[in-house]
Amino acid sequence: MTQTIAFIGLGNMGGGMAANLLKNSYAVRAFDLSEDALARAEGHGATRAASAIDAVAGADAVVTMLPAGGHVEHVYDRALFDAARPGALLLDCSTIDVATARRVSEAAATAGFEMVDAPVSGGIAAANGGTLTFMVGGTDAAFARAQPILAAMGKAVIHAGGPGNGQAAKICNNMLLGATMIATCESFAMAKKLGLNPQTFYDISSVSSGQSWSMTSYCPVPGVGPQTPADNGYQGGFAVGLMLKDLKLASEAAASVGASVPMGNAAEALYQMLANRGEAGRDFSAMIEMLEGK
Repeated sequence: MTQTIAFIGLGNMGGGMAANLLKNSYAVRAFDLSEDALARAEGHGATRAASAIDAVAGADAVVTMLPAGGHVEHVYDRALFDAARPGALLLDCSTIDVATARRVSEAAATAGFEMVDAPVSGGIAAANGGTLTFMVGGTDAAFARAQPILAAMGKAVIHAGGPGNGQAAKICNNMLLGATMIATCESFAMAKKLGLNPQTFYDISSVSSGQSWSMTSYCPVPGVGPQTPADNGYQGGFAVGLMLKDLKLASEAAASVGASVPMGNAAEALYQMLANRGEAGRDFSAMIEMLEGK
């Protein structure tokens, strides 16, 4: 019997994720405040819902992909807990703060629902291609139920521990990514000033101790390495504004537990500078242009 998934939040990431659920034989009842997003979802075969409440009524599971913790808490408290059928599985794939994720999960348990926080890594291309990585927080039982649904949208589904741990893993991972991308950009900029050809530096560093994902999979220099947003004027990919959001979440989480994150704090400050230049919508690897003084 085909499972029905209510999908709420069909933006750049959610739209591709919902399309992959449809490709994997799930029925999708979709809702978004954007008419364009709803039309795209319908084009992929989803059923349009008039509201979040309409979307979740009778659904076997609910997937949410929303901008921030406040949106998640509002939607679950004001709509989903009351409208979802008893026994429905709740999956929040938004990237939000750990405290809110744990608070919503606790409220779900009190209301009689199993829930996971399952933020993603991979960006728009991976959302469209079904190759996301999901970092999942929740009980063993909730993870077991969520795993096949998430696997229909990704290449890796990893149980990070109890409620909120998916969010913890996501912000730690992206803090590391933000810092390594800046270091990669700095190194290319300095290599160029020292007279090194960027391709030559890439050929050396990509097989040496300086190798990182930011170097070999997402090189910030146009025409070097595999194709990346750098080859498209830093359009598409992972926006500066989204990286800054994740770094702010990491900073808040670090402060809440007394963790020392000087590199994470420095990365946040630099991405704030980049956003302040009007670059919030460009790919985060555009950091290299600021460091080069462009």
